[in-house]
Amino acid sequence: MINVIETHIPGVFIIEPKVFGDARGYFMESWSQRDFDAAVRPIRFVQDNESKSRYGVLRGLHFQKGRYAQSKLVRVVSGRVLDIAVDIRVGSPTFGQYVACELSDQNHRLFFIPRGFAHGFSVLSQEAVFQYKCDNLYEPSAEGAIAWDDPALGIDWGLPKADILLSEKDQHHLPLREADGLFDYYIDYYAL
Repeated sequence: MINVIETHIPGVFIIEPKVFGDARGYFMESWSQRDFDAAVRPIRFVQDNESKSRYGVLRGLHFQKGRYAQSKLVRVVSGRVLDIAVDIRVGSPTFGQYVACELSDQNHRLFFIPRGFAHGFSVLSQEAVFQYKCDNLYEPSAEGAIAWDDPALGIDWGLPKADILLSEKDQHHLPLREADGLFDYYIDYYAL
């Protein structure tokens, strides 16, 4: 039982699970293969990841290249983040556009990022535990990334620039127009 919200970029979805709450707390299905396949697309997730980050941490914008491309289904177990999906499919009518979605332990939303998109998030709460499912295994040799602060993208990460904490790697990515390993809009990366 999920509510699927379409975004302005086809294939990128915000998912709201049905939450049953009472004086004891709440219950929800955080994942149902049947519901997801029927509402979004048939998919097989093969890896679950979790990260814990403190306020100001920004991770991204990352992707896996070519046949190692990954779809991600992301959610926040505790805390609050701003999650970003950027269309990096050359030839796409929405190339270089992004969808931003606030995820929190209060709204219980999930965010689906399909293959062909770069992904990142910023932590808006004191700390956040972030979980995500991937439909392809991580391959270090296929890592790709674009600059989180590319002015052509114009992403507002919801944080003062002085508060942003980046990994060493994330400080040095190229802007979208100079990045390599981007996707071709006309190739079905689910068929590779």
